[in-house]
This record gives sequence, structure tokens and C-alpha cells, in this order.
Amino acid sequence: MIPFTTILAEIVPLEGQAVPAGSHVRLNLQTGAREVKLQDEDKFQTNLKGSKKGKRLDINTNTYTSQDLKDALAKFKEGAEMENSKEDQERQAKVKQLFRPIEELKKDFEELNVVIETDMQIMVRLINKFNSSSSSLEEKIAALFDLEYYVHQMDNAQDLLSFGGLQVVINGLNSTEPLVKEYAAFVLGAAFSSNPKVQVEAIEGGALQKLLVILATEQPLTTKKKALFALCSLLRHFPYAQQQFLKLGGLQVLRSLVQEKGMEVLAVRVVTLLYDLVTEKMFAEEDAELTQDMSPERLQQYRQVHLLPSLQEQGWCEITAHLLALPEHDAREKVLQTLGALLATCWDRFHQDTQLHKTLGTLQAEYQALAALELQEGEDEGYFQELLDSINSLLMELR
Repeated sequence: MIPFTTILAEIVPLEGQAVPAGSHVRLNLQTGAREVKLQDEDKFQTNLKGSKKGKRLDINTNTYTSQDLKDALAKFKEGAEMENSKEDQERQAKVKQLFRPIEELKKDFEELNVVIETDMQIMVRLINKFNSSSSSLEEKIAALFDLEYYVHQMDNAQDLLSFGGLQVVINGLNSTEPLVKEYAAFVLGAAFSSNPKVQVEAIEGGALQKLLVILATEQPLTTKKKALFALCSLLRHFPYAQQQFLKLGGLQVLRSLVQEKGMEVLAVRVVTLLYDLVTEKMFAEEDAELTQDMSPERLQQYRQVHLLPSLQEQGWCEITAHLLALPEHDAREKVLQTLGALLATCWDRFHQDTQLHKTLGTLQAEYQALAALELQEGEDEGYFQELLDSINSLLMELR
């Protein structure tokens, strides 16, 4: 940078002459005259231009018109767009080098005798393999096992309807082979989950009746476990299916199941299902009154599900209370939740059940000790404290 002092010239102003604003003025002690430092404009501009790198537009308004400036700006923008366009083309070229079109890949795979299949094509192939009379039991089970992976996706599960695949799997519940029943129920449970369209087709295809038959007859535990999984997926958030479940004697089937020896692990799942259905109906009716978002038809369907009276009539108050004696903490948690949901309906039964009061008292003492240990370890609101709070709440309500 050129020092500012090198481009200034000293002059002595005449008496009365005006001094330009911003000029440096000093008093010469030898002569007594005032001296002013003025900028040498031509030299200043020349040095300034020489000190800058690159070119700049001369925007001296005496040289360029406003139209000249507009034209220059337009050319600048046009150049920038061309540069950006060139950058985009280069980026696209790099992407094309990294990836290839699907048609090109298919062609290459065909030459290697490798076929790319869509999910739909895979499901069709698996259904055909399962439904073929020439397939062995192992091949049928493998086909169902692979199919379960695909129907987890909602769109795939709905595509299963388009070529009749869902009904083929439903019919598999009638098989004489327990493994086929088990894996067919496994596929159906995955397909039903939060998928109303598939749930409706399943009800029309007789899935509910077939699942109840499996649960009501002598079958291996693993087969009943998968059938119960499919039943839970079919009933949740589907009030019409819940109505049909009650009409077909579903509660009687589940009651026999939980009372069957060796089925304790299923008892907890049954109680969890009942809790989900009771709270689902309650929340649906409350939300309908508050928000009015639910369709009148769906609300009417929920109102026609007379679940609580049926549970009381068929002895589920006592059955649920007796399940509190299960040793696992998780099982007790589920039972306590269900007892709370049934409290208003079953209060008289619970109040008169001396065994229930005794069990609650024993559990209260057990969880007080466990909650104290949690507190010592720094957990103010631990798992055992939550169970203790549930027990205390029930005891208080039953006084």
C-alpha cells in the first residue's frame, strides 16, 4: 500500500482563500504562514489503481449511463448462470459415473443369469412355492418364513390381496401340519398389524374363525403362540372384528386357554390383549366426544362392542385377579394394569375377593422392600416403586 503522505502536496493559501474541507492545516513557525496539504488527485488515482489487482468497472457517472450499467449487470448474471450450469453438468456427470440406470443393470444381470425381482414378484413366487403340491414341508415353511419379512411393509401386505395371496395363507391355517399353521399365523400377524384394508379382507376370508379353532383345540404351544399373535393383530383398532370376536365366543376360547395347564406364558398375553381392547374402546369414545374427528360409523362400531359386560359375565374379574399370583414382575405389571382397567366393572367382585386382598398385601410388602433398595441406589421413581404405587392405588380403591 502506498503511504498516504506521498500523494499530498503542500500549498500556501492566499489570505482569505477558502481551505477545502478535510485538508490538513499547519502553522509555519518560521514564516508565520498557514500551510495546507492537498491531495494530488491525478497521482492519487493512478497509484490507487496500480495497487489493486484485477479489473473493476469504472462507474464514473460522467462516463457511463444507467443503461450501460444495466447491460453490464445483465452480462454478469448471464456469466454466473452459465458457470452454474456448467457446474451442474459436471456434477451430473460425476453422479452418472457412480450410478447406472436400472435397465442397464437388469441387462447385465440377465447376461449373468441373475434376475432382479420386485417385492411383488418375490411374493408371488413365494406364494406359488407354498401353495404347490410338489413342495416339501421344509420348502413350504421356508416360503412362509421369507414371506413374513415382506408383509411387514404395509404396501406389500396390501399387494398380497391383489393376486389372492392372503387367502392362500389364511387357508394354510387349516393344514394338518402344526408347523404350517404356526408359520401361516406368523405371516398373517405381520400382515394384519395396523393395516385396516388387510384386516377387512381377513375377516371376510374367515381368518378369525380359523384362529379361534387353533386356540381352542390341542396344538403345540408355539403354534398357539403365533395364532394368538395373529388374533391380537386382527382385533386391535378394528371394532368390527371385536364385535365378531365376541359373537363367535372368543372370550370363552381365551378363558379356556389361560386356564389350560402349561399355558401360563399365554395367559399374560391374553390379559394384555384384554387391557388393550378395554382402553382402546374407552379412549376412542372419549376422543370422539372431545374432537369429533371419528366417523359416526366407526364410533357406532365401538359402541356396539360390549366388552366390559361380557368380561364380567364370563368370570374374567376372578380370572384376572388370580393371575396376580404369577411370579414374574412383568406379568404382575400387566395384571395390575388390567385390574385397574376393570376396577369400575369388577369392583364388587374385587372387594369381596379375600384372596385378592391377601395377594395385594403380600405384594405390597415385597415391593416396599424392593423400592427401598431402588431408592438407596439413587432411583427416586424406579420400576418397583411404580408397581408399588399401582398396588397402593388398588388397595385404596377397594377399601
